[in-house]
Amino acid sequence: MSNVIDLFSGVGGLSLGAARAGFNVAGAIEIDSHAVSSHIRNFPATKHSDISVAKLSGKNIADISGLRIDEIDGIIGGPPCQGFSTIGKQDRTDKRNNLFNDFFRIVKEVQPRFFLAENVPGILDPKYDSIQEMALAQVADDYELITPFKVKASDYGAPTIRTRVLFIGYKKEYIDKLSQTSFAPDADTQQITVEKALTGLPANIDPNWIKEQDGWRKIVRMGDSHFARNIHGRVPENIGHRESIERFDTTDYVSGCLGTRHTAPVAERYDSLLPGKSDKISKSTRLVSTGFCPTLRAGTGSDKGSFQAVRPIHPTKGRVITPREAARLQGFPDWFQFHRTKWHSFRQIGNSVSPILAEEILTRIHKRFND
Repeated sequence: MSNVIDLFSGVGGLSLGAARAGFNVAGAIEIDSHAVSSHIRNFPATKHSDISVAKLSGKNIADISGLRIDEIDGIIGGPPCQGFSTIGKQDRTDKRNNLFNDFFRIVKEVQPRFFLAENVPGILDPKYDSIQEMALAQVADDYELITPFKVKASDYGAPTIRTRVLFIGYKKEYIDKLSQTSFAPDADTQQITVEKALTGLPANIDPNWIKEQDGWRKIVRMGDSHFARNIHGRVPENIGHRESIERFDTTDYVSGCLGTRHTAPVAERYDSLLPGKSDKISKSTRLVSTGFCPTLRAGTGSDKGSFQAVRPIHPTKGRVITPREAARLQGFPDWFQFHRTKWHSFRQIGNSVSPILAEEILTRIHKRFND
């Protein structure tokens, strides 16, 4: 099995996609302690480190993963995007932008067979051209580089329109020719709307379900479809928290169905809000049952004030969505575990790549590996 290392792994959207695509996620690097603990919970066989990528070398990564450098087949990851995001300040001087360059520095040092970096569409703004050029120049002589391109998760069978930019490079002596068209979505991909994505989850959420144990609730499983199989099953070998998976398999209980206490006026405003419209005060938007979920936001970490992100309003109830509903809308399976609190759960989900999208992209690469 081919080995990959996930840099800036977060809770593991890319990691799960890689595992489902047939890769062994040998190592994961993530500086956020809450994300690391959740990644460990879902990927118990993966070697983990919370060292800053800026301080890592290729040799460090090999030591952490327990592999020789020549056993690392791929490096994947999502360098911090806050400095590039159009939702944020698009600060060209944001120090986190340097980590984009560090991703490619490590690729140059390790020389894996391929790499995949993802980021927000804002990185394609011409004012970041020099950052891109400096980063890609480190690997240009060693890799076949595909011109960066956008992918929308809903085109690949996820319920969200979340759009990312992919940077992919590969060594042609190991991988058959790839191009942008190699990653085009299949024409027969089933479109998953908000209504389909939330099927079977409890809609009546008690606002007093605040503690972790309160969030465990019974669901009704969806029928036999590709999306349903992604949500209810397809657990890769050595992946997942055993006790949580067993509880789900035997009782149909899932975690994360946590309530939010709204004041009566807020609940009344949310209840009367039309689909697709935003509340004038909170700026929360009501989801459209027949449409896709907009990009879920992560909020800020403790270093930036610990602000909660604006959460969408449930399509039929006068409340914001639960962490489990957010996970469904991002394409995470019901057996996947997040932090026990709403704040960190939403941050982890909002910062992640849809594992449905990740699997589709990484499967195309895995199939091109030659002997």
